[in-house]
Amino acid sequence: MGSIDLHVHSMRSDGTLTPQELVDYAIEKGLCAMALTDHDTIDGIDEIIEYAKNKPIEVISGIEYSTEYNGRDVHIVGLFIDHKAPVFLQYLERFQQSRTDRNYKLCANLRQAGIDITYEALLEAYPNAIITRAHYAGFLLDKGYVKSRKEAFDRYLGDHTPYFVHREKITPEEVIEVTLKSGGIPVLAHPLLYQLGREQLEILVRRLKDAGLMGIETRYCTYSPSEEKQVEALAKKYHLLQSGGSDFHGESKPGLDLAVGYGHLYVPERFLDKMKQSLNTKILFTDLDQTLLTTDKRIMEKSRNKIIQMLAQGNHFVLASGRPINSILDVYEKLNIQKDGIQKACASSNHEAGGIYATAYNGAVLYDCLEHTFMEQYEVPIDTAQAIFDMALEMGVHIQTYTDTHIVSCAEDKELSFYTRTIKMNYKVGTELAKELVHPPFKVLAIELEDRSRLEALRLKIEASGIGEDLICAYSNEWFLEFYNKQAGKGNALIHLCRALQVHVKNSIAAGDEENDISMIEAAAIGVCMANGNPAVKKLADYVTQNDNNHDGIAEVIQKFILE
Repeated sequence: MGSIDLHVHSMRSDGTLTPQELVDYAIEKGLCAMALTDHDTIDGIDEIIEYAKNKPIEVISGIEYSTEYNGRDVHIVGLFIDHKAPVFLQYLERFQQSRTDRNYKLCANLRQAGIDITYEALLEAYPNAIITRAHYAGFLLDKGYVKSRKEAFDRYLGDHTPYFVHREKITPEEVIEVTLKSGGIPVLAHPLLYQLGREQLEILVRRLKDAGLMGIETRYCTYSPSEEKQVEALAKKYHLLQSGGSDFHGESKPGLDLAVGYGHLYVPERFLDKMKQSLNTKILFTDLDQTLLTTDKRIMEKSRNKIIQMLAQGNHFVLASGRPINSILDVYEKLNIQKDGIQKACASSNHEAGGIYATAYNGAVLYDCLEHTFMEQYEVPIDTAQAIFDMALEMGVHIQTYTDTHIVSCAEDKELSFYTRTIKMNYKVGTELAKELVHPPFKVLAIELEDRSRLEALRLKIEASGIGEDLICAYSNEWFLEFYNKQAGKGNALIHLCRALQVHVKNSIAAGDEENDISMIEAAAIGVCMANGNPAVKKLADYVTQNDNNHDGIAEVIQKFILE
């Protein structure tokens, strides 16, 4: 297993080696891969990739962004970015203009302190570089204004000196978003350097994870073994990819060497392998009724075989439905794809088997079907659920919710009979939810078989009452109106599961047919509506299948977007 360095700087920002010299030095140091992560610029990327062609090293395109978090400078490294993506270039132009504006102001402040300096003089002294504070320190040292780089920062360039100028505030969330949109992996750089303390660091990591952070530097040039373990624990807790690097700058950081940092750094190649797996693994979210299932609730054999093929290639399959988890697991049993069967299919594919997951109650529950474990859950407060029950009963609309094992129905009526023909669950009748439920429910369902306008009237009344502010109200078909937590929803479930599985959202595909599938279809990189789907959903989808749910529409999706 070789070693890698995923945090390296060239003279295109504030390092001292050219991109070509970095490649040659990395080979000399025995690295099998290196990422060029210059500060706020990609000027050296094309140069280094071209030079590294046919050489015994892999070069990864990257960037290190400077952002502001609670008054502190926090850095995010973007790896595997498409540095020519329009969304990335537009952002970078704005970012670099912000840096230029700051540099003019900082030079003006230093002139007031009696230092003969202009931004133009810095550009002349450091051609083809993105000017950073390290360049200012070198300039002041060369001109004799200070005796060391440390003195330059202590007197003139540090955050708390009277001359320092903060740039436009760019948040970590902004650069995480642009990195994801440009196909890259956002990584929190050297988290222990921010001196936040354990509790505040975890708050930062949790916040950035919610924004889409995919990785964290668990190996860094200054870390002690115990510090490595601390950051590794955060990576494990928040399902983050591990990364690491020397933060090599050449002569501007004496004693800090490529690959080994200050002598003890080692970043294993397996970190890179996991990142590549994240970038290459695909994940398919499919609705059940009128999507995966035929009208008579069967799974077509061709679709089943395609699911096995995609799993054998290491991709993930997700059963995404408004149904309760037990009902989804009934469908999973119909698939008849157990762990042993997937592993057998993988025997000749040289891939680690993909997983099968479920998002139940319209994304309120995330479940690992192969490991039989719950991953995440989002509930509707009992008081809110009770208010919905009371309004529905007042309007004469059938209303129901769920325990872990039963339907809790307002009555034993034709709507309940209609529902349980498909959803084979036990039920009990009750309207006082505090007595019927052990814990808050995951969703509430209103059913109206004859007059949909009654459902719409209920929806409007609930929204007008204010209790719907923290809920999503959506139709799953023409008879069913569903209410569930805003943190749930099929779209949020797609994002949550991709992050938990360390799968890049650019590799997500979602297929559905109805209104409650829209958030999932919009959240996915490729949103698919079935040929038999709601016309409004078809307008929003990236692709509409040629075959409907009764003729292997899902097999078509898998073949077109995953197996080809």
